[in-house]
Amino acid sequence: QVHVVESGGGLVQAGGSLRLSCVASGNIFSIHTMNWYRQAPGKQRELVAAISGGGSTNYADSVKGRFIISRDNAKNTVYLQMDTLKPEDTAVYYCKAGVTTLQGGYLEVWGQGTLVTVSS
Repeated sequence: QVHVVESGGGLVQAGGSLRLSCVASGNIFSIHTMNWYRQAPGKQRELVAAISGGGSTNYADSVKGRFIISRDNAKNTVYLQMDTLKPEDTAVYYCKAGVTTLQGGYLEVWGQGTLVTVSS
C-alpha cells in the first residue's frame, strides 16, 4: 500500500503565502512525477504544477511566477510554495504521486486534499 498525505493548507489574506507539503509513504521503490492539483467549489479539478523525478517542472498559466514546486527525494516529499495568493486560488489542493512499488507495479496515488482559503 502507498499513502500520500498533504498538509499546510489554511486561511490566508490575499497577497500572503502558504507552503504545502505532500509526503508519500509505504510500499515504494521509486517516485516519478509528483503533481499538485486543485479543485475550487463547483469547478473541475485542474493541474497546478508538476515535477518529474529528474526535477523538471511545469505550471498552470494561472500560477506561473507565483507558485514554485520542489521535491526532496530523500524524504519522498513534494512542496508547493504559494506566494502572492489571490482569492481565486481558494480550493482544495490535492497531491498525486506516480509510484513504482517494491513489486515492480506502477500506481498513481492521490492524497485526501488540503483546503486553502484566500480572503480578499
